[in-house]
Amino acid sequence: MENWQAIAALGIFAGVIVLLMTEWLQMTVAAMLGALLLIFLNILSLDEAIGYIAKSHATLGLFFGVMVMVRAFEPTKVFDYLATQMVILAKGRGNRLLLGIVGITTPICAVLPNATTVMLLAPLIPPLAAEIGVDFVPLLILMVFIANSAGLLTLVGDPATFIVGTSINMSFTDYLQKLSLGGAIAVITVICTLPFLFKKIWRTQLPNLESLPHPEINHPRMLTVGAIIVLVVLVFFIIGETLPVPISPATVALMGAALCLMLAHHSKIDTVHHILRDVDWTTLIFFMSIFVLIGGLEKTGVISSASGILAVILGKNVALGAIALLFSVGLLSSVVPNIPLVVAMVPLLKEYIVNAGFIGKEILDPNFSGQIPPVVLPLFYAMMYGATLGGNGTLVGASSNIVAAGIAEQHGKRISFSTFLYYGIPIMLLQLGTSAIYVAIAFLRS
Repeated sequence: MENWQAIAALGIFAGVIVLLMTEWLQMTVAAMLGALLLIFLNILSLDEAIGYIAKSHATLGLFFGVMVMVRAFEPTKVFDYLATQMVILAKGRGNRLLLGIVGITTPICAVLPNATTVMLLAPLIPPLAAEIGVDFVPLLILMVFIANSAGLLTLVGDPATFIVGTSINMSFTDYLQKLSLGGAIAVITVICTLPFLFKKIWRTQLPNLESLPHPEINHPRMLTVGAIIVLVVLVFFIIGETLPVPISPATVALMGAALCLMLAHHSKIDTVHHILRDVDWTTLIFFMSIFVLIGGLEKTGVISSASGILAVILGKNVALGAIALLFSVGLLSSVVPNIPLVVAMVPLLKEYIVNAGFIGKEILDPNFSGQIPPVVLPLFYAMMYGATLGGNGTLVGASSNIVAAGIAEQHGKRISFSTFLYYGIPIMLLQLGTSAIYVAIAFLRS
């Protein structure tokens, strides 16, 4: 491919990343303009661009399905109810309030994308904090830390884990067996810092909680049936790929979405039109545009060249590569949104293991369904941990951080970059350190 096209593709990708970091343009607009510029310059044809989107259909299908299911439950007020119960169970003690935020956020983020969970729960924090007389900013920041960390508990909890996991044909069950413990360690790491980083609230004795609003759950029958649907979805997340005819997590999520739409329509608590209208289309279009941008780097040979440099630096030292990758990707993802970062890194890593002689070029085929040599899997595991936990470092490191900042502004307070940094840097460094120890002990002992 001609040099100017490779330079242009790299320049456009870098330009989009700068726009995302500086927030000069809204993230979806920036990514979409970059993708369209590749097409206008004839670096990619429209058919090729659509083809690169199609290659990532599993990611898009999963998150669309989950978004629909979450939106379908909104009329029941179940999330408002859970947030209020979290404060009531604190029984006047700040430490219990902090642990309550951990307790309610962790299980939800294990099965829903973390930004979606923050969208649901974060708006409930400011009014509850006002009722009990504490600053809501640290509570929102804690929720973000837990949301990002708990995303590592399952394959579908964070976009980065799902993108990397599906790229190496990892099943939901394999992830639970091999990597979920690392997610638990990440959550425990945050819990251990609560008495120090959040010491003011930790030591607070909350006033009388009798004045708190007590929202009631609406449409309990619909919620009961919906809970059964969610339970079935979770079961098929676990066993779907082991069935005689394998069912992917994306297919399961889409089926769950269809059933929730049917339930909402039949119970008349909402319309299908309203539910689909409220889906987070900006995030889905952002995903699509990023996949096209990475396709431009792949077609023009930029990724192949970068992987060659990586092969020269690391050789066949997977242990060194895994630890270096965990920290470098972690630090990068604190300033570069982790979704475009991992989408770019996955094909680069695949090219590296081909150039290093671990596997043949068949792995570069988008339809590759074979097994990747176990010896190189720690590289991909390290990238999952680094990309997800690095997002806790700064305000722009993860989409859930930005969501929380926007909600804070809506309630009259601004989460400044420096305020988030005060909490984020210690958490990020501790989590990257504990994850590196876990990866080294669990996967690099030999």
